[in-house]
Amino acid sequence: MNYNDTIIALATPSGAGAIAVIRLSGNKAIALASSAFKSVSGKVLEQQDTHTIHLGHIVDGSRVIDEVLVSIFKNPKSYTGEDVIEISCHGSQYIQQEIIQLFLRLGCRMADAGEFTLRAFLNGKLDLSQAEAVADLIASDNEASHQIAMQQMRGGFSSEIAKLREELLNFASLIELELDFAEEDVDFADRTQFRALIERITFVLKRLIDSFAVGNVIKNGIPVAIVGEPNVGKSTLLNALLNEERAIVSDIAGTTRDTIEDELSIGGIGFRFIDTAGIRETSDVVEGLGIKKTFEKIEQSQVVVFLADATTLETTEARQNFKIEIEKVKNKYPLKPMVIIANKVDKLPEEIINVLQEDIENLHLLSAKTGLGVEELKIKLLDFVNTGALRNNETIVTNTRHYDALLKAFEEIQKVQHGLDTNLSTDLMAIDIREALYHFGVITGQVTNDELLGNIFANFCIGK
Repeated sequence: MNYNDTIIALATPSGAGAIAVIRLSGNKAIALASSAFKSVSGKVLEQQDTHTIHLGHIVDGSRVIDEVLVSIFKNPKSYTGEDVIEISCHGSQYIQQEIIQLFLRLGCRMADAGEFTLRAFLNGKLDLSQAEAVADLIASDNEASHQIAMQQMRGGFSSEIAKLREELLNFASLIELELDFAEEDVDFADRTQFRALIERITFVLKRLIDSFAVGNVIKNGIPVAIVGEPNVGKSTLLNALLNEERAIVSDIAGTTRDTIEDELSIGGIGFRFIDTAGIRETSDVVEGLGIKKTFEKIEQSQVVVFLADATTLETTEARQNFKIEIEKVKNKYPLKPMVIIANKVDKLPEEIINVLQEDIENLHLLSAKTGLGVEELKIKLLDFVNTGALRNNETIVTNTRHYDALLKAFEEIQKVQHGLDTNLSTDLMAIDIREALYHFGVITGQVTNDELLGNIFANFCIGK
């Protein structure tokens, strides 16, 4: 890839719309734009100031393609750190393609996925973790994931890692200096201060690593499986949660034969609800496949909502059988949080409802049909997510690559700690320190290679 090329891409989603934005970046961006732009006031783009907007027409010879607004961003005060031109044209797909094709003929190259952000990284406008946060920000579909991406794009995570790396690097320099004067047996690095630093780094790394459990579910959403016997109201509950008729509802047992999924944001956190086929003994091959898939979805879920028809729990025997079914699921999936729900309570007298609450522990009463208890269920589901770090605006790790690098850095820091405890020779300890510094650098991009950059930016959209 030649980073001296001037690149072009559509920066807005493809398809027809009111307007579209076409972005150019590179040392010839302004000159190429000027050659195809005729200002209504006769201005020449090369002579205009940065961060200015100009009205005119994009022309191909004598042919006018469109009336446009051209925005100028001169290096280094641009997103990529290069000269950048943004052309706001009418949103016709034909117009978009005509303008892009014109600039390709004039000497531009089509941008690769994420190449604008890659150039921003290479030109020092963003570090690597900030660049990755750009993709997360574009993909954010709820308040929490948006908040985390914004914090990381502003450098919250980067600055925390960079500070630790700088302090460790200072001590590493002193350790290396000791190696140069090994024969004199001189200590340049204060071991007490060094131990305190290692303990502080260990504490911060543990917190960041632990935060990934929360960050991962916030970024990807929390899968919630709605399970139970046929005709207990699973599909009605899904519809009530989403406030729309998403699943088919009928009085016929076994109506849902495949899983139905949809997402909902609760308190800024994304939840992915999965309506599953009713669990029962059946000779129907298709229904049997649906039940098999139900257990697969329970396996994949992080929370299980176990639903029962309250009208079938009036007898002691029925309640005892229900509790046995609950224990079976709990024993099979011991680590999964479970919400136990008695649905259709609107059909029961008050005295029976009281008996249910007394007899079945942690029972949540609900009527999916009337909406009774649905909002309380949402609050209960939100309680399963530890949002304390999010509320306190702490750094939360959401990126698997960062998580892997943090684990490796933590492992090396533990070796350094062990070296301090056992008076390990300075040369061996220096190796572990260098490894830890390497893994810190991998996160922010101070250590990188073409393969790593290719993997990261390949997941970006074209035009960003």
